[in-house]
Amino acid sequence: MAAKDDSGVLHGRGQVDGTPAVAFATDATRMGGALGLAGCRRIVTAIDTAVRDRVPVAGLWHSGGARLAEGVVALDGAGQVFAAMVRASGRVPQISAVLGPALGSAAYGPALTDIVIASRAGRVFVTGDAPSGRSGATGSEVVHLTAENDAAALGRTREMILLLGRQGRLSPDDVTPGSRAGGSLDTLLPSSPDLPYDVKPLVQALFDAAGTELHADWAPNIVTVLGRFAGRTVGVVANNPIALDGSLDADAAEKAARFVRMCDALAVPLIVLADTPGYLPGPGRDWDGVVRRGAKLLHAFAEAVVPRVTLVTRRAYGGSYIAMNSRALGATAVFAWPTAEVAALTPEAAVNVLHRKRLAATPPGERARVREHLATHESAQTGGIDRAVEIGVVDAVIEPTHTRRRIALALAAAPAGRGAHGSIPL
Repeated sequence: MAAKDDSGVLHGRGQVDGTPAVAFATDATRMGGALGLAGCRRIVTAIDTAVRDRVPVAGLWHSGGARLAEGVVALDGAGQVFAAMVRASGRVPQISAVLGPALGSAAYGPALTDIVIASRAGRVFVTGDAPSGRSGATGSEVVHLTAENDAAALGRTREMILLLGRQGRLSPDDVTPGSRAGGSLDTLLPSSPDLPYDVKPLVQALFDAAGTELHADWAPNIVTVLGRFAGRTVGVVANNPIALDGSLDADAAEKAARFVRMCDALAVPLIVLADTPGYLPGPGRDWDGVVRRGAKLLHAFAEAVVPRVTLVTRRAYGGSYIAMNSRALGATAVFAWPTAEVAALTPEAAVNVLHRKRLAATPPGERARVREHLATHESAQTGGIDRAVEIGVVDAVIEPTHTRRRIALALAAAPAGRGAHGSIPL
């Protein structure tokens, strides 16, 4: 790193376990890390150097924002930093570690990067009292990962540099049957298809080693994880039935869309685990922006060019079936386990619509039995997987024990791609 000076910013080059990277840091011992024009220009130089050399760039933030004494000159410098970050977006991984307050214009710097990590002392705020980094993960949705202290935050920063800066190559021949522990993946699902379960153990069982979940406390009905799969960095998006039954809502769609766009911009292949009954119903959902924000996920998947494989584990109904990387949106491959269902509505909802008159004419004491019989029939007629395979929206029904290898082969056979867009912080 460069020697300290009055700019309040240090920057330099180095390696993380052999992976080249550029880093810069605001110096909290100099005017509280406040940024003037000279310091901002150092950050711009660091970012532009990373883009030139095609390596990740990490920023360490503890700053009171723009230097008030420099007035609009400092503000112009901050604008130059933001412009450099946008130029770099989608070209190189940008990672921020917030180790203390990041106030005012210094808050927007981390927010423009791909991954934001906050130590316990980390604060990201524009004005007024600051939420902690830990609180920001659930409230502001700015922070992807939290850490107990600065050392742990730097460790997570190095982890992200390795995952995104040294992605590796897919090696399907090295994939063993079942999970990495050797068991069949479907043993991680409950025995009854109606019971909720936590999808996170299933997601982790896909990876070669433990993956890193991003935004764990925001929109828990969708899970987004980075990790190594068959020797390569991949991203996983999965519905989580333990939260809201795995339904999609506005927050979940936005969280997933941001993750998909980041992975596409940085050439990270995607695996999608679909187990969802649809979009979350109920009054007031339109006021949450579910249509507008839900459309972001459709747009992200339809625009993506990285290899991306979907697995339907239990059910995929209605609009959420489309949104979870369906064949219509350009999925590389869509697989399903033997007991999976794909349909426009859940069998129960379909019965309520299609057989409303018959149910109304049925004596109340018989209605539950008739509804159950009709739902079973409806599931067999339209909710099974055979029709989906017949028309080509599902490529194959696969056994759970063969899941990892089939996904690895599909990803490896697909042409490499990388989205020609930045990673906008949706």
